[in-house]
Amino acid sequence: MHIHNLSIRKSIVSDVSQIMGLIHELALFEKSPEEVTNTADRMIKDGFGSNPLFKCIVAERDTEIIGFALYYYRYSTWKGKCLYLEDFYVKQTHRNNGIGKLLFEEIIQISKAESCVRINWQVLDWNQEAVKFYSKFAAGFDKTWWNGFIDLK
Repeated sequence: MHIHNLSIRKSIVSDVSQIMGLIHELALFEKSPEEVTNTADRMIKDGFGSNPLFKCIVAERDTEIIGFALYYYRYSTWKGKCLYLEDFYVKQTHRNNGIGKLLFEEIIQISKAESCVRINWQVLDWNQEAVKFYSKFAAGFDKTWWNGFIDLK
């Protein structure tokens, strides 16, 4: 699939401000804009320092980042090495053009190249378009586990 002037590539430090903009768009889409407390400076430190906590790929068209997939590795005691897809987003105005498919396929390739046995992610139960998208890749959905967390201030 070729999309005019589109490249899928690893993110670099100078992408962080545009990625943060997309993170804010995603939070608004997910009806939780007030939940974003991360900053560009923290992302630069955490993702591009001497011990990166995450990796990110971007979809770029003519210097504009129109989508991203941010991920890290986790370890399952039952399965082994897994890739956790933390956030995956394509701008609303660029959807249904195959950009999400290209990003997700790249995540699958990265997972295989890194010898991962599984890709994990979360999707909101009301986001039926996303569920439909992931289903095209024969994704499974586990509705039996609750997501636990503790906010540390």
